[in-house]
Amino acid sequence: MSAQTFFKINSHPNEPFPTIEPAKHIPVRLFGMLGFRYRYRLYFAEFFGTMLLMLFGNGAVATTKFNPAFAEFAFFLNVIGWGAGISMALYCCIGNSGGHLNPAVTISYAVFGRFPWSRVPGFIAAQILGAFTGAAMAYAIFRSKFDEFDGGKRQTLGEFGTAGIFTTFPDPDNTIWDNFFTEMLLTAVLLFSIQGFFDKRMSPAKGYEPIAIGFLVLIISITNGNMTGNANNPARDFGPRLFTAIAGWGSDPFTAAGYYFWIPIVAPIFGAIIGVGLYEFFIIPNM
Repeated sequence: MSAQTFFKINSHPNEPFPTIEPAKHIPVRLFGMLGFRYRYRLYFAEFFGTMLLMLFGNGAVATTKFNPAFAEFAFFLNVIGWGAGISMALYCCIGNSGGHLNPAVTISYAVFGRFPWSRVPGFIAAQILGAFTGAAMAYAIFRSKFDEFDGGKRQTLGEFGTAGIFTTFPDPDNTIWDNFFTEMLLTAVLLFSIQGFFDKRMSPAKGYEPIAIGFLVLIISITNGNMTGNANNPARDFGPRLFTAIAGWGSDPFTAAGYYFWIPIVAPIFGAIIGVGLYEFFIIPNM
């Protein structure tokens, strides 16, 4: 990229690179880095947005897990942490990448022509890496609490199980199809509802979309989240699950609950496509 090109970092994803004279006080050698930042700005936004989401969400669960005083209200504090966390994460990246933070969102938008397929692999990779990093950061903050709680012997489920701080596990009474249907349905509801927040034909309130999504996540979690843990996001589940496997939990996070790990990856993708498809077909603005 030429040193004669100045990059507007937060321009729309589909805008061409603007070419103007660079500021004289910026060293020429920095323009290569500016070009790199500009070219991959959308992926950086997805990475850091998903990282913040997991740092806030995993941190909320860890806080209630390791503080007995919060035990009575743990569920509600957890869902508030996740809801507020996604709102804050979206405010950091929604104006740049669109704030997908979820492979199911990215794939469903590509299916309906709202997002280029060429960017799908990069977005998904950024989201998974961001989720992995956010989980690692939360673990680093609470590591002493983990050791105090389980004596340094990491367990996935049971009395001293802590993998659920990072990833999801279903109600043990559920069948595999209960789990798949629940994750698919709740993700469909999530994506269907989100469309209304951004549909310009419906005159949505501008600037409040992240808050609305946060409340939506909170409502879905409170009303249905205890059945499967309410992942609704392959990156949110797989990235931290991969981290736990590396950080001392071994293969248990992937084999527990009858190899449940694949359901939060596959079911949300189907659910997202269904949710966006239903909105596209049935929600028609007034003339």
